[in-house]
Amino acid sequence: MAPTSMRAWQYHDTARGLENCMKLNTVPLPQPKPNEHLVQVLYAALNPVDYKPAEVGFVSRFMIPKPATPGIDFAGRMVKPAAGSSPKPGQLVFGSASTSPFAAGALREYATTETAGVVAAPEGVDPKHLATIAVGAETAYQSIVPYVKAGDSIFINGGSGGVGVFSIQIAKAVGCKVTTTCSTPNVELCKSLGADSVIDYRKQNVLETLRKGGQQYTHVVDNVGADWNLFWKAHEYSKPDAAYIYIGATPTLSYAWNQVKAKVWPAFLGGSKRKFLTFFAQTKNDELAKFGAWMKDGTVKPVVDSLWTMEKVPDAFRKLKTGRARGKVVVQVATDLKSME
Repeated sequence: MAPTSMRAWQYHDTARGLENCMKLNTVPLPQPKPNEHLVQVLYAALNPVDYKPAEVGFVSRFMIPKPATPGIDFAGRMVKPAAGSSPKPGQLVFGSASTSPFAAGALREYATTETAGVVAAPEGVDPKHLATIAVGAETAYQSIVPYVKAGDSIFINGGSGGVGVFSIQIAKAVGCKVTTTCSTPNVELCKSLGADSVIDYRKQNVLETLRKGGQQYTHVVDNVGADWNLFWKAHEYSKPDAAYIYIGATPTLSYAWNQVKAKVWPAFLGGSKRKFLTFFAQTKNDELAKFGAWMKDGTVKPVVDSLWTMEKVPDAFRKLKTGRARGKVVVQVATDLKSME
């Protein structure tokens, strides 16, 4: 039987940074609507989208109801399934705590979730690994698979982060040749995930290295977004019909201005000669089930940078915000996992 109260990380503002404004409060258990699940959260994994929009003033003020609880990715136990849904009480499930990217609510001991974005877990896969899937794998899959075919060459800027580790593996799973970037300590990790070529941005100039290869890439995914020159010069290393997909944009004035230029500034006036696409993943149950099966059979391997206790969530966000995490930053939300087995 579920308790009547629970612990939840909440914030009312982000003026000093999300990690400095959160409090671990005891609150009543949420009551699901008939079309919602009630789940006990075992693990949650953090993503940049958990803090980036929340730290933009107008987004935080007008688009995120308070008090807010961050966290999208989770794995947990089904407590009360939505009416007419297939999961059973006690079943291990994973996915997204909400299909909304803002303050989805995984960083609490019990969460109400939509039926879209929650699927049954495959047997034998560690739930903390399943908790890494939803945002990273969906983003990687949807930003790559619709745009490529077996034999294509793809450039992935940022191969060692929470999305990048899935991007490499999914691109290889569908038959692509992969070039990616990372820092020196992560070169071997990217190679172990299947990257055919790795550009160490600490030792090599990324754009110059890409230029030397000529117009070989049929698709470009930018998981970093720190160097707009990679986009403006994309015609020097990608094929004419290549798309350049920019992942996880922070809604700032600087980004908005660059996006406008990227989409409307004519190429003959110095604008880009490649198609610029922004991207936010949509949660799809059939894709989540596929990722779970791929993780079970080893097609996709989890990469966990670090595991944090529920009490250390602010420190987990500080690690994520360094930009140096290898794979996913995971939080153990439940205090006593053995009693739940």
